[in-house]
Amino acid sequence: MDPLAVHKALANPARADFLRWLKTPERYFDEPYYRERGVGFHIGVCVTDIQERSGLSQSVVSGYLQILREAGLLVSERVGKWTFYRRDEETIAAFAAYVRDEL
Repeated sequence: MDPLAVHKALANPARADFLRWLKTPERYFDEPYYRERGVGFHIGVCVTDIQERSGLSQSVVSGYLQILREAGLLVSERVGKWTFYRRDEETIAAFAAYVRDEL
């Protein structure tokens, strides 16, 4: 985990929102819609749904998600033609410990 990359990734309010939404996706996204399609939040949330909730363009959302993934905060998974994102809780815990112990 690169603490500077994590700080940079979280410096953007929209990216911080994405991370918060993915912490409790059932609060922000339509869980029955996912269940009907045989996909659970354990796989993640579809880029399209994140884009719709944010109101940002698809290209901006994809770029922001890529920054969060490269910082180690998200994991992506392809299911068919769709990409789903979920939080990487190990990296998030390591960063929280770094902030608590080092700063």
